[in-house]
Amino acid sequence: MGLKIAPWSVHLAFTMQTQQITETDIPARLDRLPWGRFHTLVVAALGITWILDGLEVTLAGSLAGALKDSPRLHFSNTDIGLASSAYLAGAVLGAIFFGWLTDRLGRKRLFFVTLLVYLTSTAATAASWDIVSFATFRFLTGAGIGGEYSAINSTIQELIPARVRGWTDLVINGSFWVGAAIGALGSLVLLDPRVIDPDFGWRLAFLIGAGLACLIFLMRLWIPESPRWLITHGHPDEAARVVANIESQFSTLPPVQGLARVRIRARKSTPLSLVGRTLFKHHLRRTLVGLSLMASQAFFYNAIFFTYALILTDFYGIASEHVGWYLLPFAIGNFFGPVLIGRFFDTYGRRPMIALTYILSGLLLASTGWLFMHNLIDAVTQTACWMAIFFFASSAASSAYLTVSETFPLEIRALAIAFFYAVGTGVGGILAPYLFGSLIDTGSRASVFGGYLFGSALMVFAGCVAWRWGADAERKPLEAVARPLTFID
Repeated sequence: MGLKIAPWSVHLAFTMQTQQITETDIPARLDRLPWGRFHTLVVAALGITWILDGLEVTLAGSLAGALKDSPRLHFSNTDIGLASSAYLAGAVLGAIFFGWLTDRLGRKRLFFVTLLVYLTSTAATAASWDIVSFATFRFLTGAGIGGEYSAINSTIQELIPARVRGWTDLVINGSFWVGAAIGALGSLVLLDPRVIDPDFGWRLAFLIGAGLACLIFLMRLWIPESPRWLITHGHPDEAARVVANIESQFSTLPPVQGLARVRIRARKSTPLSLVGRTLFKHHLRRTLVGLSLMASQAFFYNAIFFTYALILTDFYGIASEHVGWYLLPFAIGNFFGPVLIGRFFDTYGRRPMIALTYILSGLLLASTGWLFMHNLIDAVTQTACWMAIFFFASSAASSAYLTVSETFPLEIRALAIAFFYAVGTGVGGILAPYLFGSLIDTGSRASVFGGYLFGSALMVFAGCVAWRWGADAERKPLEAVARPLTFID
């Protein structure tokens, strides 16, 4: 059969298609773009997902005291841990299910579906009447957030130029803590009995997330489908139109002559058997690195953050309505970590920076835990210690998502992200809040310190694994880091 070439596709995207084989320079065109308004809007519209997650997690932690004191709910510390685990369990299953759909149906379609799931579920949480209803709605809210992680991480990786992909990804993931700060400040008002009845305030707190989701829905309407996804799924003409529209937003661009071209045999979907072989045979070493990074950071973060309010109320006697004041500086330290040191992941390199942030976080946690066990710090100095720890730990955790989203082929990227998120969160995240809730219930500082030591050991181990077997992906095109399954020579 002869070539079928649309005239505009030759001039605008240099894309050719014959039968099922597409030759294109679209990946190189996307990576050559300077940073512009388009990229800023992508980061704002999609990165806000992490703000939502930060808001959800912080509200859940800050509201722990109000949920325990509620005349309707009367939650125990174990109930709080159970509800937190339900949220994470939903995130695990949501990530897997929606991640699979994201690779099959497209990035854009799914980041609207997952947002709607989150919006309706978090609003329903405000109407909870007992632990069963509360945990159920938190499970569904988590499912929406888990699905968001797969769809959004994939889209961001595929639209951001390679030279700034690391820093951008870390800052976006670090924006979780902007949501955490909003949640902390919101809790100060919503849980203040002088302003509002706390039993109504915690319900209103969850409605904040639903309102924010409505705004995000509107912000995403203009975001295009990933051109990389389009060309691998047999839509080269649409991919060309998307890239041409993006390029039209720049006044000057580097020339297209000499850009690398690739040949792709498009297909509508990737069999799960091939996904399994890719993860556990062709890229087994990367799979083990991803699992160690995700599981350790999930345990580390969820163990501490989901139960931080309980530490303040049970060991330091801080009133629940004042917890937000302590969470706010904690969130600030977490956000500025990726902002200030994230660029080194693109310049100094992925492996050394991932290893440094993981190992340093683990050692600082062990040191702070020892001070806590011996009652040598108070609520203020405890918070200062957390700020120092999570200045580095925030970059470490964000680099785990960066690693698993850029080191596997495009065709399975969303499902790979979902798999690592699910396993890491399942192993480290679902168990951690329940475990630490139980440790705090014992009233023993030594027991809590034992939990901190375990989390510390996991982080140090993962850092060593990253240093030895991590991928040097800095400033490289995604297709060079992990060859797509549809590429042909």
